[in-house]
Amino acid sequence: MIEVRDLVVGFGDKVIMNGLSLDVYRGEILGFVGASGTGKSVLTRTILGLVPKRRGTIKVFGQDVDNLTPEARKAMERRWGVLFQQGALFSSLTVRQNVQVPMREHLKLSQELMDELALLKLELVGLKPEVADRYPSELSGGMIKRVALARALSLDPEIVFLDEPTSGLDPIGAQDFDQLIATLQKTLGLTVFMVTHDLGSLYSACDRIAALADGRVIAAGPIETMLKSDHPWLRSYFHGERARHLTAEAGAGR
Repeated sequence: MIEVRDLVVGFGDKVIMNGLSLDVYRGEILGFVGASGTGKSVLTRTILGLVPKRRGTIKVFGQDVDNLTPEARKAMERRWGVLFQQGALFSSLTVRQNVQVPMREHLKLSQELMDELALLKLELVGLKPEVADRYPSELSGGMIKRVALARALSLDPEIVFLDEPTSGLDPIGAQDFDQLIATLQKTLGLTVFMVTHDLGSLYSACDRIAALADGRVIAAGPIETMLKSDHPWLRSYFHGERARHLTAEAGAGR
């Protein structure tokens, strides 16, 4: 679904991605992990076309994003949804109006139909109809994440990009959100690219993990691949105290 080859991205004299290559397969939840400041979110924004690249190729749905006409680019954007780290809801719009933003941009629907669809998407992410007329300032952090996810799903995308979806949530809220993502992925047949630093998400929701260090993907595979790696950062990350606790829980669950 996504194929990145030899990607180079930088800002001024600082190189963030230096020859990065990565594949995301149809129907999987891929967790993309790396130390803070290594550029995890930069990769998402580069794939989406929000950050320019210096070199390399990016293909989505088998199409080179550099060779798309404006019409083809717009058609591609209808096939993906994005949840940004802080939700990125429009503060002056209600929840209902936020969910309808992609519909207004890409579709020609009556207001009545958009209202019905917005309520359906909110129900899909576990929110009640009365939330629709609230503003973002009236929502909890967890509710903001769910509204942002409902908006990401508003056009029935094939790929969903999630940027640190559980950041700022308490452990119970984070676990509930991971379960929601896993359920939606199975129910809707989504391909999910999830940038995260949350070990719980990597263990409970992801089919595969790709690890970023030194501007490249240093390891990719299931959690077992990460646990066997000799890379210093991976060993520190996946063999720390919290990781050992999660590994024990996962073993007990089996």
